[in-house]
This record gives sequence, C-alpha cells and structure tokens, in this order.
Amino acid sequence: MPSPHPCPIDSRGPRPPAADRPTLLLTGGSGVLGRALIDELSEDYDLVCLRRNRPLGDPRVRELSGDLVAPRLGLSPLAWHELALEVDVVLHSAAATNWRIPPEEIVRTNTVGTENMIDLAARADAPLYLVSTAFVVNAPTEEDHRRFPGAAAYLASKATAEQLMRESDLPGAIVRPSVVMGDSVTGRIAGEQGLTRTIGSMVLGQVPVLPGAPDAKVDMVPQDYVTRAIADLIRGGVGSGEYWLTAGKESIELREIADVCGEFAVRNGLPEPHRPRLIPVEAVHRLLLPMLEGTALPGKMRQRFQHYAELLLCFQTELPFDTSLGESFGEFHCGTRLTHADIRAALVRNLESWAEGRPGLLRKHRARPVSPMPTEVAS
Repeated sequence: MPSPHPCPIDSRGPRPPAADRPTLLLTGGSGVLGRALIDELSEDYDLVCLRRNRPLGDPRVRELSGDLVAPRLGLSPLAWHELALEVDVVLHSAAATNWRIPPEEIVRTNTVGTENMIDLAARADAPLYLVSTAFVVNAPTEEDHRRFPGAAAYLASKATAEQLMRESDLPGAIVRPSVVMGDSVTGRIAGEQGLTRTIGSMVLGQVPVLPGAPDAKVDMVPQDYVTRAIADLIRGGVGSGEYWLTAGKESIELREIADVCGEFAVRNGLPEPHRPRLIPVEAVHRLLLPMLEGTALPGKMRQRFQHYAELLLCFQTELPFDTSLGESFGEFHCGTRLTHADIRAALVRNLESWAEGRPGLLRKHRARPVSPMPTEVAS
C-alpha cells in the first residue's frame, strides 16, 4: 500500500541531510552487510535506508518506510518523485537470503526488488551498485532445485538480478562478495550467518561430517574488506564493471578451518572436539545425500547434514575465484588484497566474538563429555 505521508522520510527526528554531501539510498541496511556499509559510508554520504518493518534505530541514517517489491516501493506518487529528486547514488544490498522461505518468494524479492531499484536509479539519474554473490558461478541443476529449493532459488535469482542490471545500461557496478565473515579486527557481525553457526558447532564438536575434501578451498572475506571495496567503487565514481570481492587463491582450506576451531576449543578449556569427517564432493552425492533422504538419522542430525549439503551447493567451486581486491582500475583501488594469514587471523577473531556472546554455553560444554561420532557416518 502507498504511504499515506507525502514525505518519504520517517518523522521520528532523523538528522537532516548535509548540504555538502551526496545522498545515498541503501537497501538492506538492517542486514549483516548493510550494517557494516553504514559504518563505512556514513561519514561521506547522507544515508537514506529503505526498511519495511523493523526500524534500524541508527542516528546516522534517515529511514524510508517502504516495500522493496511493491510498485514505487509502496510510496505515494509524490513521495516517489521526491525521492528520485533527492537520491544521488543507489546501493542495492537487500536480498532474500533465508533458504527456508518459499522459493518463489526468494525469486520475487531478489528480482522484482532489483527491477524497482533500477527504475528508481534511472528516474534519479543516479548510478546503481548491485550487491550480488560470487557463487552465481554455481548454476543450480534441476536436481539441485528438487533437493535444495531455497538455495537453488537464491542462486538463480541472483544471476537474474545481475542480468537485469546489465540490460539496464545504468552507470554503476556489480559487486560479488563470497562468504562474508565478521569484522577482521573485532570479529563482530550483525547477524549470525551459516558460517558462524558452522564454526561454532565445530568448536563444540557437533559437526561429525562436512562435505568437501580436506584440501577444498572455502572463499570467505571479512565484512570490513567487502565494505571498504564497495565504498572505494562508489567514492571513485566507477560507472561500469563486475568486481569480485573474494579471497581468490588466498582462500583457506577446509581442514585448516577444522584445525583452527579445534585449537580454539583447547585454548578455551573445552574438550578437544572430534574433527569433522571430510567427505569429497563426489562422495557427497553418492553417500551423504541418499542418507539424508532416508530415515536412519535423528531429526536434528539430519537437519544439520541437510544444512551442510545445502551450503555445499552454494559454496563449492573447483577453481579459485578471481579477485578484484587490491587491484587498480584507472585512478582508484578496489579495497585491500587479503592474504592467507589475514583470513586465518580473522577466523580466530570471529571465533572469539562468537565465544564472547556465549559464556554460559561454553561453561556448560566444558563439563560435558564428548560424544562419539555416529557410526552411520564414521563407518
């Protein structure tokens, strides 16, 4: 429904726009990456953040109450017109990332939302920066859509959103981050992602098996590296291109992640966890997935395996990604290149932040005996 207010900005007393700063419309400001983008951009831009329900409550931004997939974002014609007159840059970071919601809802949010941002940017004569994902290279198969409808819909919708951006001929850029970790310095992240849950479970010895060979690479990048690169593109006025915000050849191996988690557990007085049994990709489809479709495993364990297999669909890739981090493009640099040591150090800080939020859980597990690996998996 269109907003009943002619002015698109919330009336709860936000900071007025600064006359000497451009206005940037950010979608997805309440998300993991969105919160970090606010930290990175708030000093240089007057930020207007689109939100549907939950207020951001951040004095550095003005909040726009609307609906990403509604015509004119759910605004009145006047409010839509005034917004287009005000906006200088559009940064579209919002996306449906919950793979448990209906696949058609994921597709609608990620494609119609992009169409609406393209429409607004065109009316505003503003560049559009689209946050996609590096994992669009993993095009889902029909079997993937059957087994993992949420993850498959996510990947397919992101590929479609990129194509919409290319066909629009708008100035701007597509950015493709890989797995976003917490901050490289503090380890903190606004919401608990699949990566955080997985490494936490590994510390507690709750991951008996993981899909992937021991030397399989996991491409993940701290959120501050991602936001710095995006900000460099925007500040530099980059008007075209596709940029990979990835670790590339510096990516950490799966067995090294398990080692870091095990070492962290011992340093914190926990029992040394059983290291996950690492199953090569070809064995996942031959052994793990058929097991998931049976009834032999307890419900929680089956759900956990299903989650790991679904992550595999998105995150598997045989070759390292290209990376644009630290590269020079004309007169600007795209963020800072990551080293392998940087990623390992950031992983430790992510674990430290995870542990700080769960002191009671850690105390409980220090006194709990370690359960043996299920025979169904270990055999």
